Amino acid sequence: MRQEFIELLESNLDHAENFKEKFDHVQDGQDPDFVTVCCSDSRVLQDHMWGNEHPGEVFTCSNIGNRVFQDMETGEAVSGDVLYPVAHTDTKTMVVVGHTSCGAVTATYKDLTEDINEPSGIRHCIDLIKDRLKDGVEKLPDDLDDSEAINRLVEYNVDQQVQFLRNSDEIPEDVDVIGAVYDFQNVYSGDRGQIHLINVNGENSVEKLKEENPEVSERFERLWEP
Repeated sequence: MRQEFIELLESNLDHAENFKEKFDHVQDGQDPDFVTVCCSDSRVLQDHMWGNEHPGEVFTCSNIGNRVFQDMETGEAVSGDVLYPVAHTDTKTMVVVGHTSCGAVTATYKDLTEDINEPSGIRHCIDLIKDRLKDGVEKLPDDLDDSEAINRLVEYNVDQQVQFLRNSDEIPEDVDVIGAVYDFQNVYSGDRGQIHLINVNGENSVEKLKEENPEVSERFERLWEP
């Protein structure tokens, strides 16, 4: 067993000591206020990014590219892990969280522009994102370097995931679907680790979003409004 994992286990003892009194209210079930869909990137700290230390508050999902859908024999459907809290615990807020320098978006961008070779499992994930990013790549300004293009496509991917949820009959109309980007690189204004809101229920105009949500107007920021 590697030393790094032994140290991880030791850290868990600290976690258990700090949280041992915080699980009483979730012994018989859960009632999360939010479901978040993040990219499964080691740099994206799902609960920590919200400062959350309350079990039962955030239902966390993650996958390559923060996707909200899955392929079925009958076509695409909302992923079961994302849908579960909405369908069974009456969760009313869904948050799709992309992040700067996303590896999944990078790989998809490269595959669309120069073709890449990946193992079949990774290839499947890229193909799921590919159709949704294709139009975004075509709309990109010509004067961007690769990192700038990728960070704009991160936003585009979040927009596409939000729209899929909004268009799904499985998501009730009274559920808020919010799109955000987690920035650990100072790409946006503000400190590293800050979350920037880019989409609310399909609206992605920063000007309109600020007007409609004045209480958090300073949290809306986009690199690009395609």
